[in-house]
Amino acid sequence: MKIDIFPHILPKKYMEALPNFPEKKSIIDVTPAISDLEFRFRIMDKYDVMQVLTPAYPPIEDVADPAKAADLAKLANDELAELVTKYPDRFVGAVACLPMNNIDAALKEVDRAISELRLKGVLIYVPTNDKPPDSPEFMPLYEKMAQYNLPIWLHPRRSADYPDYRTTEKSMYSIYHVFGWPYETTAAMAHFVFGGIFDKFPNLKIITHHAGAMVPYFEQRIRCFYDKAEMNLGLEYLQGLTKAPIDYFKMFYNDTATSGSMPGLMCAYAFFGADHLLFGTDMPLGDSQRGFRITRQIIEAIEQMDIPDADKKKIFEDNARQLLRLPI
Repeated sequence: MKIDIFPHILPKKYMEALPNFPEKKSIIDVTPAISDLEFRFRIMDKYDVMQVLTPAYPPIEDVADPAKAADLAKLANDELAELVTKYPDRFVGAVACLPMNNIDAALKEVDRAISELRLKGVLIYVPTNDKPPDSPEFMPLYEKMAQYNLPIWLHPRRSADYPDYRTTEKSMYSIYHVFGWPYETTAAMAHFVFGGIFDKFPNLKIITHHAGAMVPYFEQRIRCFYDKAEMNLGLEYLQGLTKAPIDYFKMFYNDTATSGSMPGLMCAYAFFGADHLLFGTDMPLGDSQRGFRITRQIIEAIEQMDIPDADKKKIFEDNARQLLRLPI
């Protein structure tokens, strides 16, 4: 059995209630599995996969005012919980979305989603309202999730109007998406580390998208710069840390959504270890075969990894069961 901890879905009632956003029609047309359950089930059956449902783009705070965002989050989370209850042999759990432009409502929705709906964590987009994740207003959310001992899923976001160069008005060649999203994940991870969030909430668990993004590849760059900075530059943001910076980066949990790159997964495995990698596909998004190809390629990449079978089992299933407190 394989438990996909980062597939995306737009439940039908929630999708219909969402205001229009630029990608809405293309997402529905190109990726029918985003809301069509029968289409989704065909993919899951073909590859022997169960799923933890995660709400798809867009961030609610990008398309609705604070009051409407709170209502949309409740609608989405109710529908996600209904799907888990209706299809327990398909979905082992779901992840709540939050109205992050209404932090008081978001904190209330965390309690409702976890205590009443039995969802397995929450998803937030980074940056959030164009703010870094170590902004003071988000600390109550981290404190609450650490108390619940359930993870926060991080999903990167960046739009085409974010230019790659100061002299241009927008990003070209889809750079904002292909390369910008992993950068946003990496930047968020650095803010969690140097913002002291793991020292404030040592029980906090964070799941990154795309296998930890740039961090595993740049391990030695991280070590060299921040060791040097600590020794020679006296940077203030290092003073309050109780561990070496690299050790905080190793605290993240990470999915396997590398679009099927086995060398990329080996890099993540070497850095994070088997206990901090979880099978996650990003399906059906970013797949010209509507979810089939990306699921197949990621499974094949994990199976091709030169690691013990016991570690592959951790990645495919065991880590998700432990982290999300699922039945064994």
